[in-house]
Amino acid sequence: MNENFDRAPGAGRSRNFPADPGLMTGAGDADSKTPLFNQREPLRQPRTTPPFTENSIGSVSDIPDGDYRRQSRPPQSPNYNNTSASRGGNDVDSMIKSSKLSANAPEFVPLGFNQYDDSAYYDDSDAYYGEPTLADTVTDFLGHLSSSPGSFESDVEDITGILNSWVTTEELLKELVELIYTQSTSIPNFAYTGARLCNYLSHHLIIAPASGNFRQLLLKRCQTEFQQRDAAVRGEPETQKKFHSYVLFLGELYLHLEIKSGQGPPVRARVLLGALKDLLISLFSSPVDANLICAVKLLKLTGSVLDDSWKESGESHMGELIKRIEDIVLDAACSRDVRQMLLKLVELRSSDWGRVLAAAAASSATPDNDPNYFMNEPTFYTEDGTPFTAADPDYAEKYQEMLDRQDYFHDVYGENGNEVYDFEDEMEPEIEEAFENFCLESERKRQQ
Repeated sequence: MNENFDRAPGAGRSRNFPADPGLMTGAGDADSKTPLFNQREPLRQPRTTPPFTENSIGSVSDIPDGDYRRQSRPPQSPNYNNTSASRGGNDVDSMIKSSKLSANAPEFVPLGFNQYDDSAYYDDSDAYYGEPTLADTVTDFLGHLSSSPGSFESDVEDITGILNSWVTTEELLKELVELIYTQSTSIPNFAYTGARLCNYLSHHLIIAPASGNFRQLLLKRCQTEFQQRDAAVRGEPETQKKFHSYVLFLGELYLHLEIKSGQGPPVRARVLLGALKDLLISLFSSPVDANLICAVKLLKLTGSVLDDSWKESGESHMGELIKRIEDIVLDAACSRDVRQMLLKLVELRSSDWGRVLAAAAASSATPDNDPNYFMNEPTFYTEDGTPFTAADPDYAEKYQEMLDRQDYFHDVYGENGNEVYDFEDEMEPEIEEAFENFCLESERKRQQ
């Protein structure tokens, strides 16, 4: 059995270093089998207390505030004895005494801390291995907004503030535009939030280089994809899928991207209005199911706004698009479900995209000119339980019958719901006399 065998926790940590003639006793000595430095390696220091040594740092002032976590651990040598550990402990004590950090501070944020995913930049040993990049930061932000879209209003200001401190050059601005565009066209259901974010950044990002501000660079990036539309609608299924995501993102961008004018309220980007028309024409030019479904989604999303914009400028583009749809329904070899979607879309447009006209003024509203004339009227029930409203042709007659029935019950039960009897009309003299005698007898018994 090995004489160094030990069953205590942490056993087996002893290291036998090669013998050194200057450190060993004579060959005939009884202790010649055991090296001078035969002791267990100390356990790793706790992560919350960095094991500083006198050679690792010069003074506390050499460490940036909040950057203790980034200090690498000093290598532990086999002869890390109690004396050096004592010196290290003294250094830690002096560091604590001279530190400007306060235990009463409301919050301690390490330098370079990322509130969304700080752990990504540390390994299991808590060793720091690099600064987060702009791509890391933006990906974290967009992932957060994608998983919690309801927090957009409360978080977008903080996100923009952090991006303003990051994006300080033209190259970083272009990288930011590309990152947001890629995420908005690849993350499912993120096009809406991505378009809102683009609108907010277009008004609040500070940097505006000569090549263009955030909005201008974003529109240039969208134009690059727009120019490949005719090839994309006839491409492979994966190419079509990416193109359809781009089309729907552009639709959201048209609805949310606002351009401030010198006078008056913000307006939509006019260039996107024409782009959406051309994209729809390209989709209808290759009437396969995937392209037609994308066109239906786009028109359901933006159809009412596009229709109004074209009507204001006296253009009939929406009528031309609907005519194309009707021709496709008759001639194209699309599936039955897609054909039904196209017919429903034509019906939706004929009902003014499902919008309800503003209610007529109370003075001029009639059942003929206001479809909601009877909307808020109560529902009544006849004696046999049949419901009726003011829109019923025999409403007046049924309502009068209901009132008569209420008057009858009012006479019988009274205002408080208790039965009421008219003794003079309904009680005969003998019954009335007997009732009075009964009341007198009851009163006498009560008083006894």
